[in-house]
Amino acid sequence: MTVAALYVDVQRGPYAHMPGVDAWGVERDAALYPGPWPVVAHPPCGPWGSLRKGCINQRRDLGPKGVAQVREFGGVLEHPQGSALWAHCGLPRPFRAVPTFAPREWALSVRQVNWGHMCAKPTWLLFVGIDPRDVPPIPPPRAPTHTIGGSYRPGDRGYTGRPAMPAKMAHVTPPAFAEWLVACARAAT
Repeated sequence: MTVAALYVDVQRGPYAHMPGVDAWGVERDAALYPGPWPVVAHPPCGPWGSLRKGCINQRRDLGPKGVAQVREFGGVLEHPQGSALWAHCGLPRPFRAVPTFAPREWALSVRQVNWGHMCAKPTWLLFVGIDPRDVPPIPPPRAPTHTIGGSYRPGDRGYTGRPAMPAKMAHVTPPAFAEWLVACARAAT
């Protein structure tokens, strides 16, 4: 089954090279995706994340649009932990583990480091039309090797001792996580 990957970095991300995935980045305007396939949606997080007050280069309307697309076509939406998009769209609170019952719409909290991201990158996922029993296993916990943002000098508040990840790569989805999300979306009914 084909899956549409929406709001993705076609140049640097893994989706454009995955078989059975129709990748929609800036060039194709993912907001215009007409269906019919289930989606993996990565709408811009800047307007909805913890640094949203300083975000001026990303469209805020694409967050609710991504939610609407997942609700219409089924699939999964990915956003940073604590995303204000959850309250804005009335999304369910994320579980810490895959639930044992099967609601039509549910959310899960994960860390992308478990799929090979260099940073912890805590993430919330919205699932629509996917039975929790069809979700592939989540990899075991891993420790991050890098950090995104923050202070990097010993003695500074928040210092982790880990190097900073290159800013231009922080948003790129790890290939193993992309494959896992696509497998989840393929289970959408």
